[in-house]
Amino acid sequence: MNEIVAKRNSVIAQNIIKGLEKRNMKGFYAADKDEAIKIATELIGEGSSVTMGGAQSVKDLGLFDILKSGNYNFIDREEIEDKRAAYLAAYDADAYLGSCNAITQDGILVNIDGVGNRLSAYCFGPKKVVLIVGMNKVCPDLDSAVKRARNVAATVNVQRFGRNTPCAKTGQCHNCTSPECICGQFLITRFTMTPNRIHVIIVNDYLGF
Repeated sequence: MNEIVAKRNSVIAQNIIKGLEKRNMKGFYAADKDEAIKIATELIGEGSSVTMGGAQSVKDLGLFDILKSGNYNFIDREEIEDKRAAYLAAYDADAYLGSCNAITQDGILVNIDGVGNRLSAYCFGPKKVVLIVGMNKVCPDLDSAVKRARNVAATVNVQRFGRNTPCAKTGQCHNCTSPECICGQFLITRFTMTPNRIHVIIVNDYLGF
């Protein structure tokens, strides 16, 4: 990445980290993907039970393959036939891995989900939550973060999943109640009562949607 842009990203990331700290969350800045992998694997710890949602950012980072093939008790929900059992297994995991649909420059996390299993794991259950967030998801404030989650992340994801929704056709949110809508649950994390349970790794790269 261009050095000038990288310098700007570092400054923004430090502001986000300060915001996360006052919200009882822990933030990290990774200058590249390798550093992000190092931070994430150290946070998770070898031998730990770990699972995740469908976070494309984790896959873009290469972390999915590392955890699945490494010395971790990786719970792959795609390999568990009973999806409810797979979702419930996340609550007892040492670590839950994911991302955000958007994050504000003062450390507020914004996420949208269909079923809600990912968001509920962010709120409660796993001992530790590790979120991989690319600079493409950083927004100035809460209003712009919600708009990004709805009009960028959600619209790309419905196309990725092959859903038949209005936004899949137009590329922008219609606030629909389509039977195939994936925007069933909204989660704004502005504070957590469990200090340093949520860890956010801000990566100097474009990851996910």
